[in-house]
Amino acid sequence: MELIPVSKDIPILNKVPVVKRVNNNSSSLIQVSNEPLQFQQNPFIEANTKEVSLSCLKQDCVIPVFAKDNEKTIAHQEFIDITNECVHSTFNRHQISKPEIRISHQIKGRTPEAIHKSAKDLLDHERTQYFERMAFIIRIPSITETINGNQLSLIVGGVRSYNRENLYSKKSFEKFQVFIGFQNMVCCNLCVSTDGFSAEIKVSSYAELKAKILELFQSYKMEHHFKSMQNLTQCQLSEKQFAQLVGRAKLYQFLPKQEKLKIPQLLINDGQISTIAKDYYQDERFCKNEDGNINLWNMYNLFTSANKSSYIDSFLNRNVNAFDFTKSLSKAINDGSYHWFLS
Repeated sequence: MELIPVSKDIPILNKVPVVKRVNNNSSSLIQVSNEPLQFQQNPFIEANTKEVSLSCLKQDCVIPVFAKDNEKTIAHQEFIDITNECVHSTFNRHQISKPEIRISHQIKGRTPEAIHKSAKDLLDHERTQYFERMAFIIRIPSITETINGNQLSLIVGGVRSYNRENLYSKKSFEKFQVFIGFQNMVCCNLCVSTDGFSAEIKVSSYAELKAKILELFQSYKMEHHFKSMQNLTQCQLSEKQFAQLVGRAKLYQFLPKQEKLKIPQLLINDGQISTIAKDYYQDERFCKNEDGNINLWNMYNLFTSANKSSYIDSFLNRNVNAFDFTKSLSKAINDGSYHWFLS
């Protein structure tokens, strides 16, 4: 059984008026673009993932169950549909793109009538499959901002990993990750902050999941997130400081646990640190300038770009950590405080 190919979704924006932002605690306005948003659509995550359509999940995949009571899980496609409903109800005056879905870790099976066949002789209708891990985004291309010449589009999305469930037991709370943030359309990197991310939503029904997704959307401080990213353009690292950061990041992986607790957390792995060091020189969009300096906005994008090599189940945590880590560097630079990675 092959995956259904997916056509690239290049969104064309509707001409919609400026409306009040989602956060009701502020009277400020979001920016609504009336111009078509053109970009080369790269994957928002790479690693070992493949792109599939929503129809592939609905038509060509079985639904996992809890083994001891045969109760079904909330399937990947149901998670996407619930999130899509929340997006349309929250942003009902905006253009909303089709979900972009990435999957990994295919779990194969076969129908009972094919029990005695060898794998090479199986027909398509005798094969079954589902995917252990799934991530998706839904873009809202009419809500945009610009930082350092990079256009950002508002997005929402989620991650589901069945490896975090005990499918060999009875039905219990199911775990989901949901986020709302921005996507840098220059590189398709995701920009997610702590207040726009629920690391573990535990629910037992569709209604609970929908309520918690809506709660996250309403609590997200869009403009605070945007201004925090914008402030990163005001801070720079020298080539010496960047080299110090890379060296310390390499050492960080081997620090004793007690020492790690005393310094800012860094979840980016050793291979990704090497990618960041390479892109400091070679990335055409976010590399150092002529004097060797790099502003923290560009460095943050080097981090989020390297994070695309993460597996689905660690991708969001590392993405959020990259933003928190970069903000900690900004704070140290602005107030002259000690920072282990720059010392």
